[in-house]
Amino acid sequence: MIVDDHRLFRSGVRAELGDGIEVVGEAEDVDTAVARIAELEPDVVLLDVHMPGGGGQEVLRRVLGSGSSVRFLALSVSDAAEDVIGVIRGGARGYVTKTISGRELTDAIKRVAEGDAVFSPRLAGFVLDAFASSEAPSIDPELDSLTQREREVLRLIARGYAYKEIAKELFISVKTVETHVSSVLRKLQLSNRHELSRWATARRLV
Repeated sequence: MIVDDHRLFRSGVRAELGDGIEVVGEAEDVDTAVARIAELEPDVVLLDVHMPGGGGQEVLRRVLGSGSSVRFLALSVSDAAEDVIGVIRGGARGYVTKTISGRELTDAIKRVAEGDAVFSPRLAGFVLDAFASSEAPSIDPELDSLTQREREVLRLIARGYAYKEIAKELFISVKTVETHVSSVLRKLQLSNRHELSRWATARRLV
């Protein structure tokens, strides 16, 4: 089963998997995912990390908390430490990025179905190091409330980028940057970009 909030991406995954994997269903948000997983009982769920309703960690919490034996493989554009560690601690059996090929994804799904743990090569050593360290990032509800784009803006703010520089870096307008910053400030209950920078630095996001 494919859980991702972008319909076009779900269609692309189906096409890439071809006849090698049977896709029994899809979901675009947390509530739908939880309901459909219970209904369809797939062997493996391809799980996006960031989506409406609480993200992949919320799906893991609700499904695995109910005693389900479904196996999860996270599939995300993000390779940020807090995302990887959050979903692995939540119970996912692996984490691969969306740069993976169709053949590699098919192989990863089959391995997870058989009980293996699977990670994109670049993440494997990082995951081992993180779990061996007492400083491994913990699950952070505040951070999880931010969208992927809001996190990108937050990181650039914390690195000292001006709004115009952020707009150029992310190929968006200055007004859109301002909107994202306002949203981040509201969600984190902070007052200005200096507080944002301190918040991000404390969580090692810079």
